[in-house]
This record gives sequence, C-alpha cells and structure tokens, in this order.
Amino acid sequence: MIVTTKELFDQAYGRYAVGAYNINNLEQTVGLFRGNLGKATNEDRADPAASAPFIIQISRGARGYTDKRFLEAMIRAAEEVFPEAIFAVHLDHGTEEVCYDCIESGFYSSVMIDASHESFDENIEITRRVVERAHERGISVEAELGMLGGVEEDIAVSADHACLTDPDQAVEFVERSGCDSLAVAIGTSHGAYKFTGKQGLHFDRITAIQKRLPNYPLVMHGSSSVPKEWVDRINKSGGKLPGGASGVPEDQYLPAAKLGVCKVNIDTDGRLVWCAVYRETFRDKPEDFDPRTPGKPFMKAYAQYITHKNKMLGSAGQLERVRQALLTAKV
Repeated sequence: MIVTTKELFDQAYGRYAVGAYNINNLEQTVGLFRGNLGKATNEDRADPAASAPFIIQISRGARGYTDKRFLEAMIRAAEEVFPEAIFAVHLDHGTEEVCYDCIESGFYSSVMIDASHESFDENIEITRRVVERAHERGISVEAELGMLGGVEEDIAVSADHACLTDPDQAVEFVERSGCDSLAVAIGTSHGAYKFTGKQGLHFDRITAIQKRLPNYPLVMHGSSSVPKEWVDRINKSGGKLPGGASGVPEDQYLPAAKLGVCKVNIDTDGRLVWCAVYRETFRDKPEDFDPRTPGKPFMKAYAQYITHKNKMLGSAGQLERVRQALLTAKV
C-alpha cells in the first residue's frame, strides 16, 4: 500500500522514526521489502515484531541511471509481491523541475525540493511553488533548511560551509512555504567520508526547533552510521575505503525521534553492505560469472540490515498499528 509521508508521520511523531532508504536496483528493492516485513531470515514468513512502515527514496541519480520507469516498475511489482507492505514513494533531493516531473507522473506520493543552497527567501519561493503544485495532487512535500556537509548527488558542501538550521528561521520557513516536513541540519553529513573522531547530533538544536515547531515532522538527512565492520569487510576483500570515518551513532536515532524527527535518511550504510557482499563473493568465487550469485546473499544481508535499522529507529513492530490507523481514518 503506497501512502504519503504525512500519513506515516502522523502515526510516528514523538514515538519512533520511519526509515527512508534509497534504492537503485532489483536486489535492493527485494531486500528492502523483505527486511521491512520481518522476512530477513525466512522469506515465506513475516515477523510482526520486526515489520515496519517505510519510505522508498529515489534520487535524481537513480532516476537517471537508466530510465526512471524501470525503478517505478520494480516498485509496482514489489507492491504486488508484498501486498502487506505500507510505504511511501519519495523523490530524494529533487530540483524544482524534477519535482514537477514526479508530481505529474502520478507515481510518487512525496517529493523533496532541495533549494537549501539558495538564499533563504529564494528557498521559500521555490518550495512554495512546489508545494502548491504537489498539494493539488495530494502529494506531500519535504524541504530543507540549513546546509549539511559532505557529498549528495552532484552537490558537495565543505565542513567550513555547513551550517546548522536556525530555529527561528525554521518557523518562518514552514509558515511561508507550507511544506509538510522539514529536513534540518543538526549535525549529520552526507556520504561515506563523514567525520573523524566522535560525532553526534546536536540535541540542543533539535529541542530548540521542536519547541518552536511543536507537532511538526522533522527530517534527518545523512544519517548513516558507517559501521566499522562493513568498512573492514570491504577493505579485506580488496576495497580501499579510508578508515576512521564515523556517522550518526545508532543509539541516537530514537532519542531524536522522541523530539519530532519522523524520517531518517539512510543510504550510505546500504551501499557499504552491497559493496562488502559483492566484493567477498568475487573474492571467494573467482570462477563464477553468474550475476545472480552475489545477488542472493546480498538480498538476505540487505534485508537483515534493514530490520536492524528499523529496530534502532523504533519503527520495528509498528506495521499493524499503522495499518489499523489508516483503515480507521478511511472509514
């Protein structure tokens, strides 16, 4: 069942965060659905305690990798194969033009307009235009205020230019733009090469924003944790990722959710799982040229990774509660 992010956030606010996961191919799609339905260890039997609502994110890069219709077709097929799933289909880091394309497609239930690199007033103006077009179709809109460090698609922001979201500006931005959720800069960073040393969320900044925007859903981008075990596995099988990088500690997800963070974007960690499993397969089975050979263990590992993340987000075990709430709302 495809729903809007707003419908998911109404259920999650102050209780847990919904995982937002980027996909690029079939194996990620299958693993994502299995993991969110608690089928990480048994493909035929769902575990209610691990089942969670979720958000599929499609980036501009993923849409341009081949043809956007391939990804859309895979998601539609997954919805038929896994009819019990409840999820939103979300455009990640869209330009104004791409947002309009997704809105007109009739496929996306949510879009993100990222004009955070523009001036404050220009960001509001662009976001407002997208909101007006999206709301005509019943589509939710996420916007961004503040600048995260790191690399996302074709945008790179140095640590010197990254800046936290101003709470007072956040109130004005939401009121003037009409966006349904706001991605805030609170100490996270995009990409695999995040931080050296210990890094954590600025909970004082999250608290300040929530006080000024009570009951309003906040979004955390760049929230991968960059687990050392996956980096080590990649490097032991021929990779050359530099060590010492660290992301958002997983034990900070749920405390952030209690302060109104309803959506947590996690992409890099999934890429690390992909890289490790495929490299290990190529290393251990050099004679094998079947593309399905590494795909099978990856789908299982990715499903397990998704289930683990949902437990840390607090969304594991919430699927049936969300289902009943959505059904009640439609009566």
